[in-house]
Amino acid sequence: MSLLKKIATGLGLSGPVYRGKPGMRAYAIGDVHGCLTQLNAMLDRIEQDVSGYAGTAYLILLGDIVDRGPDSCGVVERLRTYQHPALRKMMLMGNHEEFLLRALDGEAGTLRRWLEFGGAECIASYGLSAQRLLAAEEDDAVAMLHNAIPAAHITFLSEFGDTLRFGDYLFVHAGIRPGLALDQQSHADLRWIRDPFLTHRGDYGFMVVHGHTISDTVDEQTNRIGIDTGAYRGGPLTALVVENTERRYLSIGGQSGRGLP
Repeated sequence: MSLLKKIATGLGLSGPVYRGKPGMRAYAIGDVHGCLTQLNAMLDRIEQDVSGYAGTAYLILLGDIVDRGPDSCGVVERLRTYQHPALRKMMLMGNHEEFLLRALDGEAGTLRRWLEFGGAECIASYGLSAQRLLAAEEDDAVAMLHNAIPAAHITFLSEFGDTLRFGDYLFVHAGIRPGLALDQQSHADLRWIRDPFLTHRGDYGFMVVHGHTISDTVDEQTNRIGIDTGAYRGGPLTALVVENTERRYLSIGGQSGRGLP
């Protein structure tokens, strides 16, 4: 199921009118979390939507493409190899990609915590059980992890960025820390923050578009938009489309009553 909703920026909301880059369009997809079926349907929907568009269009993944859901391996391979002539692919780093990469680097104690954090489902999609990893010595378990996950996948994940500015919009996985300039933000906050970002109502000077924190519907505030609608736990997979002063949403799947507002 696919649902499209148009919202004119500023209507029904106080605050400034936000604009994307002139002559460009952005498609930002929220947390996929291993949900390959929904991702494929969303990519199909975006390809239909962008058909005939004459400008430059960006496809932005907001991070957390891995863990929790059934097919992280399939999602990584799909996005690693995905190309479309009308779309420029941009990948942003989520806390789950960071945690996986830290486990692969052999950071002490991280592998076990990652497995409890959604990594068990991730590694199962690569044909390796969490039980085997937990039964092994940590160094041996890290080696098993490297043997299971293709080097091309590790390289792909390690190259993700942290933010993307698109006109008056900032795309990021988790959010930003209020009161700090963008160039002073830490990787930890960009990938992990909730409060005080979620409760802050001040003007950042741009609209922050983020995932990371699940909401049943799009969480549109005057200074931020959250588009993680919990695909891995039965909610829809959501994408935000920004073009000039207009924004609209695409929604794929989800249980009855859990679509867009």
